[in-house]
Amino acid sequence: MKFRRILMSLCGVIVCAVSVGVFKIAALGVDPFQSLMSGLSELIPISFGTLYVIVNLLLLTFSLLTDRSKIGLATFINLFLLGYITEFTYNSLQQLLPDPSMVVRAVCLLIGIVVICFGSALYMTANLGVSTYDAVAIVLSEKWKLGKFQYCRIAADLVCVILGVGCFLLAGGKALDIPTIAGIGTIITAFFMGPLIEFFNVKVARPWLNKETRK
Repeated sequence: MKFRRILMSLCGVIVCAVSVGVFKIAALGVDPFQSLMSGLSELIPISFGTLYVIVNLLLLTFSLLTDRSKIGLATFINLFLLGYITEFTYNSLQQLLPDPSMVVRAVCLLIGIVVICFGSALYMTANLGVSTYDAVAIVLSEKWKLGKFQYCRIAADLVCVILGVGCFLLAGGKALDIPTIAGIGTIITAFFMGPLIEFFNVKVARPWLNKETRK
């Protein structure tokens, strides 16, 4: 059972990382945390993968100082793998789709949404720790009692989007290009990821996790 959980965590993080690369090639908005990362990536001249590790190490420090209970193996898998896999996926897709049409971008957005929900279901059901970003809202809600989790998560998401857009503009980005990092994809992930993740939880992740138990 432990091996199955580890495998689910690893597969979930890899799938999520690939999906973020697909979101970026769609350029119609990414999830709130990736909005922040996209803005920072425009502002700070280092590779996306390395920047992702640095930012998440800072968030990990916050979690270690406030509440270590949500930190697990999956946290470190996410920390060290997701950024580099996302960078590789995006660069590969750029070579395959150097100038994608709006139709192709829309298809990529839909694929990205489905894939990230599938990966999230695997990763969350394995229950071997949460990402350093997820841990922030949990600390605000459960440890500091600032409000219900969903409201703390919305607040954290809003801060990420605002900071991401601010960094993007400071880096010289045009206001008309803001929807590429905070657009329709960001809105869709905010409102529709939950139900789709639960669908994959029920249909795929939980049955896979419990399969070994029934043997």
